[in-house]
Amino acid sequence: MKKFMLSACSLFVLVGCASVKSVSVPFFSSLPEGVTLVEESEAQSGKVKIPYEKYRLANGLTVILSPDHSDPLVHVDVTYHVGSAREEVGKSGFAHFFEHMMFQGSENVGDQQHFKIITEAGGSLNGTTNRDRTNYFETVPANQLEKMLWLESDRMGFLLDAVSQRKFEIQRDTVKNERAQRYDNRPYGLIWERMAEAMYPEGHPYSWQTIGYVEDLDRVDVNDLKAFFLRWYGPNNAVITIGGDIDTEQTLQWVNKYFGSIPRGPEVENAPKQPATLAENRFITLEDRIRQPMVMIGWPTTYNGEEHQASLDALASLLGSGNNSLLYQNLIKTQKAVDAGAFQDCAELSCTFYVYAMGDSGEKGDLSKLYQELMQTLAQFEQKGADQSRLEQITGKAEADAVFALQSVSGKVSQLAANETFFGQPDRIEYQLDQLRAVTPESVNQAYQDFIAGKNKVTLSVVPKGRTDLAVQKANFVTPARTLPEYQKISDDQLVYRKAQDDFDRSVMPPVGEPVKAQMPELYKLHFDNGSELLGAVSDETPTVLMQFKFPAGSRFEAKGQEGLAKLTAAMLHEGTSKRSAEQIQAELDKLGSTISVSAERYTTNVTLSALEKNLPATLQILQEMVQSPAFKEEDFARAQKQMIEGAVYQQQQPSWMASQATRQVMFGDTLFARSSDGTLASLQALTLDDVKAFYQSHYTPQSAQIVVVGDLSKRDVSKQLAFWKAWKDDAAPLYRPQVVKAQTEPKIYLVDKPGAPQSVIRMVRLGLPYDATGEMFLAQLANFNLAGNFNSRLNQNLREDKGYTYGAQGYFSGNLETGVVVFDAQVRADATVAALMEMENELSEFSLSGMSDEELAFMRQAVGQQDALKYETPGQKAGLIGNILAYSLDEDYLQQRNALVEQVSKQTLNELSAKWFDPSQYQMIVVGDAKTLRPQLEKLNKEIEELEIIR
Repeated sequence: MKKFMLSACSLFVLVGCASVKSVSVPFFSSLPEGVTLVEESEAQSGKVKIPYEKYRLANGLTVILSPDHSDPLVHVDVTYHVGSAREEVGKSGFAHFFEHMMFQGSENVGDQQHFKIITEAGGSLNGTTNRDRTNYFETVPANQLEKMLWLESDRMGFLLDAVSQRKFEIQRDTVKNERAQRYDNRPYGLIWERMAEAMYPEGHPYSWQTIGYVEDLDRVDVNDLKAFFLRWYGPNNAVITIGGDIDTEQTLQWVNKYFGSIPRGPEVENAPKQPATLAENRFITLEDRIRQPMVMIGWPTTYNGEEHQASLDALASLLGSGNNSLLYQNLIKTQKAVDAGAFQDCAELSCTFYVYAMGDSGEKGDLSKLYQELMQTLAQFEQKGADQSRLEQITGKAEADAVFALQSVSGKVSQLAANETFFGQPDRIEYQLDQLRAVTPESVNQAYQDFIAGKNKVTLSVVPKGRTDLAVQKANFVTPARTLPEYQKISDDQLVYRKAQDDFDRSVMPPVGEPVKAQMPELYKLHFDNGSELLGAVSDETPTVLMQFKFPAGSRFEAKGQEGLAKLTAAMLHEGTSKRSAEQIQAELDKLGSTISVSAERYTTNVTLSALEKNLPATLQILQEMVQSPAFKEEDFARAQKQMIEGAVYQQQQPSWMASQATRQVMFGDTLFARSSDGTLASLQALTLDDVKAFYQSHYTPQSAQIVVVGDLSKRDVSKQLAFWKAWKDDAAPLYRPQVVKAQTEPKIYLVDKPGAPQSVIRMVRLGLPYDATGEMFLAQLANFNLAGNFNSRLNQNLREDKGYTYGAQGYFSGNLETGVVVFDAQVRADATVAALMEMENELSEFSLSGMSDEELAFMRQAVGQQDALKYETPGQKAGLIGNILAYSLDEDYLQQRNALVEQVSKQTLNELSAKWFDPSQYQMIVVGDAKTLRPQLEKLNKEIEELEIIR
């Protein structure tokens, strides 16, 4: 973000600075031919704005530019106004499917090269699809912008000749794996599919999920996909938004060069608004592999941008957001529910208002009782109505959130792109805040009457398999069999391509500009007499401050049998102080627009504060109360303990958690590292309030504490603001006794049973190294980059792109101060479990024996060496870097040292590390899946199989 100067307007201003200018006329003649300026919006005094210029090309492409010279990076977003709502019945999932195909190369970009080119440039990239739009985006060093525009234009105008039936089939398998991983094999993963099927009539654009149905994907071929592209992927249905360190004139010339010749597509009209209507109350039931039943209730409301939306959003906050909400007070605080809340899900054509509650894994799982509690809470709201003071808190938080959202170029670009796509108005921040400021208790009460009170709704009961007796009531609606039209195959001659005519050679990749230099922020230090130290950096791009206080109070200091104590103690700091209740504290924080969070990590407990600079003193006063005088009440402890137990139950149903816990047990044996820092059910149940008090007294001390500060404050200001901290004196915390971990010797297969799982989590694991920033662990990570450390790595290309076994495969080194692990991991189709393990083993074997190629070495050097431009942008990123320096006693220039290593390390050194660390005979195998069907197949690997009972 451009820094504030007296001579010019900053990109984001709350005070100062001059005019706002909007135009709707063609710009002066220096614009490229065919480019028209539609409007420009500058910074405005007292307003939260994102300055931009909006242009339109002759072919209908909308171009939005938002210069920001604070960091040497650019973010490019191309949004197409097409999501799953544009799909035909029987062809669900096409919009998302096509998102995958857009990364598979185009006429002038080879197979698998799109990811590789951007990774090599030091950038990051992705694409997302929802009901109403698909977007593709990348963040790269600023000198790479022309190359990004070449890449995006090539797949907009020159994709179809590169789309083959083979690519289609591989990506179809990948999408199926994604559905299995995110929906079918995930607890509660099918909630939204069931809700949509009941909320909307068959054929409504929102009656199916973006992922689509497998049966639809199975019955189509590549020509269906090409037809979808030709209908929706024209420049006149797209918005390209570019923000960051750009030259506006040069950028427009490049945009016009690469996109201007692409012909318009078919005209696209906005779809009509289609809010759902329900003729009766519907009750549905989903049996799932879960332990905690859940009830979800949905009412159809309006559509995105409709005049009632702000009042409905405020209603959702009053009912279910934060510990001052009615649902928290009535259900969670009274321990009638593990979780409860309310929110409005708004999309372009329709919105739905939800309330929900989750029962516990014991006797409070009867959803009929939870349903009654939810309805009684709604009745309570109807009787009492909205409260003005709570609305002021909601507004205060929203205004601050609007400022925090401007801390990254990608955040600003994403807002501009979405608002232009759906409203034709890129910057709507002040408009949305004005809508919220206009909300009154009367408008909220009226919204409740108009959309909720006595209105028909869909009620979903999610219950453990075989326990339909726990449902709210017997289902009166079951999703009917789908009525699919007869499939009509599309022939090649039905596809009419639109070809661009250029006066330059698109096959030549553009050169990059001058190398950019990312500067590590200048750091300042403070040492306090109480034994703590502070490391900070000035960041004046937004008037915000981030502070993090790191106490020697992590899970590493827990006694055996008390696992989870650090996190439970951290949770108790949120439960009020000796002066104020938790509700009073939250109300004040919301009014200030500040947040304070407490989280226990391995070696520290971190108290993190985020505030507008003007509200820092008041926020620090609250933080001081929280850390120095917590209330520690018995009733709060009982609730926090119960929530942690139920949270552990929830997590332990996840296949990924099961694999991680198995890894801990296999790698770390009987040491403390074998237990989850979240605690086991037994350890959590055994903890007492006295344990929490004792842990707090011993470990929440300024002795050896570390403080990170990033924000619009000088070193002198920080020292002045922290007067309370300087005055705090206490004893040092007890030290932990280092653990000795012995490596496993005989390779085995450890099988963890997850009955009926449609996918398996497979892992190869071995003992690794403690964390280092520039030593052997770092160099081994460089060696792993081409094996399993990026999208184009050998392992991911094999298992995902070549075989279609998985949605993604990766490998990584993870280390703490004492030990570490090496993990290679994938979640694969159940029927491909053994084949995928064999491929994983073969990839490690080949790499350990032969090492990397010269081409791979060059790719690694380019990719890793260019990444610094993206590392310093936001306060959170800066705080992470500073925190690492403190936690591991690193040199302040450790990133520069790493860059030197990347440039200088030899291929021989990296290959020797590969031989040492990737020898598959040194690895244990872990499989989480259906043991009954997998065990006979795994026996073919000729390794000892041990069925592992994981510690829960």
